[in-house]
Amino acid sequence: MIPFLGPQDNFPPLEACREDMGGLLAVGADLDPARLLDAYRRGIFPWGTVEGQPLWYSPDPRMVLFPEEFRLSRSLKKTLRAGNFEVRFDSNFAGVIAHCAATRRPDQDGTWITPEMIEAYRRLHELGWAHSVETYVEGDLVGGLYGLAIGSMFYGESMFSLRSNASKIAFAHLISLLKSQHCGMIDCQMYTQHLASLGGREIPRRTFLDRLQALTAEPGPGAPWATITLPADW
Repeated sequence: MIPFLGPQDNFPPLEACREDMGGLLAVGADLDPARLLDAYRRGIFPWGTVEGQPLWYSPDPRMVLFPEEFRLSRSLKKTLRAGNFEVRFDSNFAGVIAHCAATRRPDQDGTWITPEMIEAYRRLHELGWAHSVETYVEGDLVGGLYGLAIGSMFYGESMFSLRSNASKIAFAHLISLLKSQHCGMIDCQMYTQHLASLGGREIPRRTFLDRLQALTAEPGPGAPWATITLPADW
């Protein structure tokens, strides 16, 4: 049986995860900021809801990307150097998460970014924990991504692209930012070929948790991302 969590219940130990169900750990509880931040610090994340109840996961192995292992392809480097776009941080979080929710993905029947999830992450953004990176062409939002920053750890949640390479452009700028902030690891959650092509790889959950504990030791949000300007050095 999958444990059902009430509002005051703690997460069960990660050994209880159902690996035959993608690392499903529990159902229920809520999506308030304190619960979400506690989950991420423990290596747990929500992935959709059922009848309004969050589903909590911690897969083994875990897909991660170390910023120094990011693969910048020759074609993407050429696109970045051309500069026919604008990249902003935290300029339109609501627009990014809405586009991510609306994006149809070949391996999914629907979106896991439900209205409850959108509201929860918008609240985390208001509190300074959740961030967006956006790609614009002629003022139009054409791609981007969002996730959480806790200490020296970044948790990637979702990305979208309305034009070729638009999400990769945002991701390359995210990598540049995270390197400048000495980020140690990006949580990509589950394996995809797209993430692997960018340098992501799977590591055992135990290894992930050991690194996570050290990287999330810092207590609060960093400087507002909207104030950050990165040098265009590709």
